[in-house]
Amino acid sequence: MIASWKIWFGLMSICLLQCRVVSQKVQLEPLNSTVLRDSDVQFMATIQGAWDVTNWGVGGIQVLTIVNSTSSIIPSADRFSARFCFSTSRNCVEFTIHNVSRADAGEVVCNVQGHQPVTAQLYVQESGTVNIPGGNVTVMQDGEVELECFTTAWFPAPSISWTQNGQAVNISLYNTTSTPDGDYFNSTSTVRLTASRNARVECLASLSTLTAPQSSSVYIEIVPKPPDWTVLIAVVLSFGSCGLLVFVILVIMICYKHRKEKKRNYQDEMRRVRMHSQLSVINTAEQVRGQINENYEPENQRNDTIDWTESGFLKHRHMTFV
Repeated sequence: MIASWKIWFGLMSICLLQCRVVSQKVQLEPLNSTVLRDSDVQFMATIQGAWDVTNWGVGGIQVLTIVNSTSSIIPSADRFSARFCFSTSRNCVEFTIHNVSRADAGEVVCNVQGHQPVTAQLYVQESGTVNIPGGNVTVMQDGEVELECFTTAWFPAPSISWTQNGQAVNISLYNTTSTPDGDYFNSTSTVRLTASRNARVECLASLSTLTAPQSSSVYIEIVPKPPDWTVLIAVVLSFGSCGLLVFVILVIMICYKHRKEKKRNYQDEMRRVRMHSQLSVINTAEQVRGQINENYEPENQRNDTIDWTESGFLKHRHMTFV
């Protein structure tokens, strides 16, 4: 039993040593690569020691063969090419995939004859369209505006963000959902903003392979708020009520003053008429007295006494004859 374990352990040690040697003889870089569709991608294999033939496979299909003895490179299509890294050495080979498609995603295998294959992983991304429908927006100052951004035919689903006048919008102000559509993803992002000033709002969709995000933008134009007629009406009514009250008071005062003056004028007129009447009676009495002989007294007749009232009118008394 102990001998069996020793044999098994020895075999495993030999296997691990051989595997380590193999991995050291063929190195592939990079082991993971992510590129955008229609771009080019390179993989570089470094081979230690002598070798005869190297095969390259993409997506499970052998696409290129290199024969070291004749320096022959045989591609299966124009999209695949290879070259030696150094003109004086055959220990480094650069393999290129041109115009990468989604079908190229997966394993890229470098198989050096006599060695274990070495595998790298290729990821292919694809950008689609970005659109904010509806065009520019007009909104009242401090009003709320809601915008939607749609991305179509992306792989994988893009990362979406918003900016306002070049400043990043807080992530709490928008939400994004993505749904698969065949081999692609479509996304919808909705943002709610308070419009305090004119602004350029931009929706940005990005992938790790894009040098710059794709974007769509609209302009938000602010219009002034209409006047608050309720407040204005209240102010007008308030001032109107005060004005009306003042007007009524003035009218009352004017009427009172006019009435008082009229009454005073009436009293003055009555006094003037009364004085005129008194003066007329006095003048008449004096005229009569001047025509009568004061020394003449009729017989059997008592003197007629004329009394004057306090107001100046004559007060007649009856005369009695004897």
